Amino acid sequence: MFKPSCIVMLLGVSSSAFAQSAVTPYGIADLGVHYSTGINANNAPVASGSTAALSSGINNTSRWGIKGQEALGDGMDAVFQLEGGLNIDTGASAKSDKLFDRLAFVGIKSGYGSLTAGRQATILSDAISPVDPLGMRYASFNPNINVTALSNTAFGTHAFGVQYGTSGYADNYYRLDNMLKYTGDFGPLVARVSYSFGEAAGNSSALSTMGAGLAYQQDGLSISGAYMKFKNSADFGLQAYTLGAAYQLGNVQLKANFGNNRADTSATKQTRQRIASAGVAMLVGPDLTLTTAYYRVRRETSGFVDDGFDRSFAYLEKSLSKRSTVYIETDYTNWKGNAAGVTGSQANNSNGLGLTLGLMHKF
Repeated sequence: MFKPSCIVMLLGVSSSAFAQSAVTPYGIADLGVHYSTGINANNAPVASGSTAALSSGINNTSRWGIKGQEALGDGMDAVFQLEGGLNIDTGASAKSDKLFDRLAFVGIKSGYGSLTAGRQATILSDAISPVDPLGMRYASFNPNINVTALSNTAFGTHAFGVQYGTSGYADNYYRLDNMLKYTGDFGPLVARVSYSFGEAAGNSSALSTMGAGLAYQQDGLSISGAYMKFKNSADFGLQAYTLGAAYQLGNVQLKANFGNNRADTSATKQTRQRIASAGVAMLVGPDLTLTTAYYRVRRETSGFVDDGFDRSFAYLEKSLSKRSTVYIETDYTNWKGNAAGVTGSQANNSNGLGLTLGLMHKF
């Protein structure tokens, strides 16, 4: 008979093993009731009408993961992290073709920095994280995540339409497979360099990427920037850079960022995007934070009319505990040129408005 004492002993051994290797499961569950006019549940422009939906990740992207660290001696540690996105409204994985679509890497960490290998976020995304006016909220609709860091470039006639680098997807290059990334922490300075292998037979440059970034943080001031160069399968290039700053002044934090990218999508077509953003976050009461942000996106593509959009956000967040937050979000988008597109033969609405009441729990 398998006695209860045996179960207790096994649990003790399991806990000890986890403690020695410092393995930590974690995640975020974020879900809200979202109402919109001029845009649908996926934030795409529509000709008319309103939409009510349960939406996942309006504040922070819902996710689950496991990370770990083990001391190797002489100040060195082995590290790993596996992380997958979730759609809490349906229970489905964010990417049906990848269990760990967000992160899957292993590496070594020491006093000289960390060297990691696997599927990782790019240096562009690392650079905008401390200076994004919205604090990296609402990933599917945040222009710095989508356009500056290239998470979603599929906007109408100006869409890139091809895969650059090793993301595995056309028009999304926010995370890359086969990446080597070095991060060095030198007091107030953080330096990053990366290279991803394209793994294309007979052509070592096709689908490869390289990048470098530098950040400074001291006395409430943060300055962060990065540059990356991507190749597609035909060896056409995409170049992107970002530079931003944040400053903490008492209970108020000011942030601003500028991004620029240029893609050669064919021998005769080039697309350029420019993104300017600014915002303020302030503590307005006990455990109550107000964050406002504005983004200006402008795009130029060979043979097409220039377009873009202006988008503003406001978040009011109340911390219920260390792990749980209730929030109200509102956003407004004004499409420029023909960016809104058409539905059938009818032009889509040039304005979109969204409102969300949501709950986020971190575990």
